[in-house]
Amino acid sequence: MKSVVIYTDGACRGNPGPGGWGVLLCAGDKRKELWGGQANTTNNRMELTAAIEGLAALKGPCELVLYTDSTYVLKGITEWLPQWKARNWKTAAKKPVKNVDLWQRLEQQIAPHRIDWRWVRGHTGDPGNERADALANRGIDELG
Repeated sequence: MKSVVIYTDGACRGNPGPGGWGVLLCAGDKRKELWGGQANTTNNRMELTAAIEGLAALKGPCELVLYTDSTYVLKGITEWLPQWKARNWKTAAKKPVKNVDLWQRLEQQIAPHRIDWRWVRGHTGDPGNERADALANRGIDELG
């Protein structure tokens, strides 16, 4: 299995508001950057989209380390998802899970991979996280 490191980040100017997502993929000495934006979205939707788009860019099953500065994404995928599914996409408070469309897409994208999910504190100088953040902001800037 190919080893890949992925840094993901989402950004929003206003919440909701214009948002962007950014991804830095690193495999050996190769780097790939991805970004995009949406006119009216939320920060959490952009964080999820970054992870989805990063995984979707992979050409086959990989062994991954995926860095996110979003505890929402990290806890959602590593802790909350099994319970949400067992409750038919309801929270413990019996409310519909927010962003269920993206959680379902993320779940599909993780299936072929072995992923070590890691949290990194945002805006503290981590080069991969800083680059993903810059790409997410580029996604907003390019909305026009």
